[in-house]
Amino acid sequence: MKNRTIFTLCLGLLFIGCSSETEAPSGESESYQAISALGDTLYAPALDDSTRQVFEGNLKEAETEYQSNTENADAIIWYGRRTAYLGNYTKAIDIYSEGIEKHPEDARFYRHRGHRYISTRQFDKAIADLKKAAELIKGTEDRIEPDGLPNEENKPRSTLHTNIWYHLGLAQYLKGNFEAASTSFSNCLEASANDDMLVAATYWQYMSMRRAGKDLNAGNLLEPIEQEMDIIENESYHKLLLVFKGVFEEKSLLDDTETPLDNATIGYGLGNWHYINGREDRAEELFRKVYEGDQWNAFGYIAAETDLARLFEN
Repeated sequence: MKNRTIFTLCLGLLFIGCSSETEAPSGESESYQAISALGDTLYAPALDDSTRQVFEGNLKEAETEYQSNTENADAIIWYGRRTAYLGNYTKAIDIYSEGIEKHPEDARFYRHRGHRYISTRQFDKAIADLKKAAELIKGTEDRIEPDGLPNEENKPRSTLHTNIWYHLGLAQYLKGNFEAASTSFSNCLEASANDDMLVAATYWQYMSMRRAGKDLNAGNLLEPIEQEMDIIENESYHKLLLVFKGVFEEKSLLDDTETPLDNATIGYGLGNWHYINGREDRAEELFRKVYEGDQWNAFGYIAAETDLARLFEN
């Protein structure tokens, strides 16, 4: 590809610059969480003071509840979730592991630990946990999963079943197992009961099928996607699907002040759209812009990161 050599050299220099800071910033030695697919050290994401204050208050309440009954499954889960919201994913994993020891048949612990294995780039462990969770929910009635970070209408949109299949699909996608990911997102779509989950599952299933070379079947997924849908929290996925469908133009997302290019979801989605349509130079440019951002815990960021790593291998 004509610009690949120059791009790779420039991006390699960027990564060397990022990776040279091998020690945590002063006072943050305990916030190291993972190593990216490109070798960079990842620390707990920065939070503004007001958000941190709220999150720390919530964590204190959750920890107090946990300490009052360390065997209670709900208390363990919320202790883990509140810990993760502050960016301490490794500790959250330890908390969920404790929950699994105490409640080995509770799918929620595998679901949440699997999520944080994705955050920390441990994709094989994530897949194992989420497959276990999928086995545990077979034949069970689905239930709403309460939000730890509620949307603006305070209406939970996901369920235990959709979250298990969604995160399993993501882990498989990030490993490059696109056919397996497509199956998982199909299961997620089947369990979806509102437009937010419909567009989220459709988005990743479309991406998975296109990457697996099933272009015709992927195109059929776009038929139910309309401009007017009941979207509360997955607006970026909705807009990207409309770009894929030809209703929106890429420029409409890039010029949107509410979704700047450093938004990991938009940046990766458009980059992958270019990639699957043969415009690899533009795809690499967009993946790079995502990777230069600070949203390393976002799924779009992780996808851009893993795709860049695969491009370097090739």
